[in-house]
Amino acid sequence: MPVISFANPKGGAGKTTTALLLATELAARGADVSVIDADPERWISQWGALPGKPDNIDILSDVSEDSIVDQIEEASEQSQFIIVDLEGTASLMVANAIGMSELVLIPTQGSSMDARGGAKTIRLIRNQERMARRPIPHSVVLTRTSAAVTSRSLRNVQSQLAKAGIDVFETAIVERAAFRDLFDYGGPLERLDPSLVRNVDKARKNAESFAGEVIAKLKSAQMAEAV
Repeated sequence: MPVISFANPKGGAGKTTTALLLATELAARGADVSVIDADPERWISQWGALPGKPDNIDILSDVSEDSIVDQIEEASEQSQFIIVDLEGTASLMVANAIGMSELVLIPTQGSSMDARGGAKTIRLIRNQERMARRPIPHSVVLTRTSAAVTSRSLRNVQSQLAKAGIDVFETAIVERAAFRDLFDYGGPLERLDPSLVRNVDKARKNAESFAGEVIAKLKSAQMAEAV
């Protein structure tokens, strides 16, 4: 079963939010999902303690450098998708999870600081590829973007990524109150009350498009591996 890791050593890049959006969207499509919450803040575990968590999402929060490999393997036997929200450092835990992943997503805001954090993650992926002697598919997800305006800083980051030949999601995660409010109200986007949270429908469309692109990338990677 595919292991999808979210990594970026730069804090505030939108890593946990993006991981949770994917988990809830996959669950909404009927998949059994295991989330390995390896972020020290345990935001997804806190979300899971609120009312409304789908029954087909299982959250594992007691994670360490010594246990993460075993936990990923055990989750792979039980769930259709394993999502790993990694800590924001280039640690052995992060390296081990990346080495076991079918897809590594690197959430990045449109800033040079986030881009440098993403570059560190890509170097770590390259090292793990050499050790595993296999390619590890990876892609940058631009996060907290404006729905209306593309900033000069974001255009600069996009240009840098393109010049480096780094794959970037066509779907960016737009800055939406609904995404933040998931951590206050619990549950998936479709259960948020539109009278309390703005633009829930637009947030859902954004998350659905992102999840669809993740699935497409996984299928593409599987086809490439089979050739």
